[in-house]
Amino acid sequence: MSETKKSLAQLQALIGDSAARTRLTYLFDEGKFTELDAFAGNGNETAGVITAYGYADGEPVYAFSQDISVKSGALTEAGARKIAKVYDLAAKTGTPVVGIYDSYGADVNDSAAALRAYGELMLWTANLSGVVPQIAVVAGVCSGTAALLAEAADFVVMAKDASLYAAPNAASKGSAENAAANGTVSVVCDDDKAAVEKAREIMLKLPQNNLSPVPVYEYEEPAGAAGNDIESLTKAVFDANSVIELSEGFGGAAYTALATVNGETVGVAATNKTKDKLTADDCAKLARFVRTCDAFAIPVVTFVDTEGFAGSDETEAAGAVKSMSKLAHAYAEATTAKISVVTGKAYGAAYIALAGKGANADVAYALPEAVISALDPVTAVEFMEHDKLAGTADLAADRKALADEFANTQASAANAAVNGLVDGIVNAAQLRTAVCDALAMMSGKRISRLPKKHSNIQL
Repeated sequence: MSETKKSLAQLQALIGDSAARTRLTYLFDEGKFTELDAFAGNGNETAGVITAYGYADGEPVYAFSQDISVKSGALTEAGARKIAKVYDLAAKTGTPVVGIYDSYGADVNDSAAALRAYGELMLWTANLSGVVPQIAVVAGVCSGTAALLAEAADFVVMAKDASLYAAPNAASKGSAENAAANGTVSVVCDDDKAAVEKAREIMLKLPQNNLSPVPVYEYEEPAGAAGNDIESLTKAVFDANSVIELSEGFGGAAYTALATVNGETVGVAATNKTKDKLTADDCAKLARFVRTCDAFAIPVVTFVDTEGFAGSDETEAAGAVKSMSKLAHAYAEATTAKISVVTGKAYGAAYIALAGKGANADVAYALPEAVISALDPVTAVEFMEHDKLAGTADLAADRKALADEFANTQASAANAAVNGLVDGIVNAAQLRTAVCDALAMMSGKRISRLPKKHSNIQL
């Protein structure tokens, strides 16, 4: 055998099979992909990452998968060049990128090169943010700067036995459970296969890039009846089996999901998941989601049922007003189509932030039982009917009666419609039709903002 053939055989032997390669088969149609720079590496070792191009449901996608069997998946300069090439090709073609992470960090044998490599990759992820969808899959260990790269993606999917942490001494806190609770990841799955498949499912709901329309798929009509809880609302309004909830374990009052309406992708936001009032976590969850949808011109449908923002000495000390401002800014800045439905309560700043006509909602509807007011009814009657309440024999009962009267008159859905706070009142049975019509009406939305580098949102 010639030296050339011998070298090629040796290279083929180096590639071999690995978990990294197997994970890529979960992403691509029929498990088939074209490997990029297969023989790139350092001396007798491969680069520790497999890069690939292929198709998911017929749509092109680039991907990389770290190989923990090579130097514990350490990022080498050769590996970084391979990943950078994927980003470069994705930028040139407007194609999504899926990164599968399984590495203990940088190559300590050449820390200077590793630092340069990480710096380049951070620049790539930042430049591509909002241009093409980026989805990170944490399939094993994802630590140090690799964790920063993963978290820079639009969505992060994690296997439940994987770990994600920045500091070496924080490994014990890097569990999937903690990551879900603090909003670091979008979805937690049973294993690496399920995580990659979930990443594929999310990706297929997204446009190819920021200039592409949302994808359109065949769909099934919903079978549920609309109620005030988010589960029945989603079953009644969105196509059957199309809803993917995101960040389920973070922000107890807020709900976010991708779904389809008549086969077209929409973002779903709601405030009535488990609590009446929004916390800082809920504001962050909703704001991040709305900005992600806006980056790819995905319409946002918001269901509003909240008494407002949680207020106490503790929340104010933690900067509650900053969280409220962040949420309001995210909605106001978004130029994608925004449809809001007040399904229950919408008081004060929460109404303005989530359903306010003009800046924060293009079209707003209310269910007949909705209550829309600058103040919650109890507080409102305390101000307006203070003298009447002062001499009452049964203060609690009279206060409640006056508050109920206020909710049914001045704060009613009908009064809100008369005063232009909502565009119409729809019954629960009409809700899907109303949302479909509003989305169709806003499908040609075009809006230009004042010239600027970027807005300065509270973070």
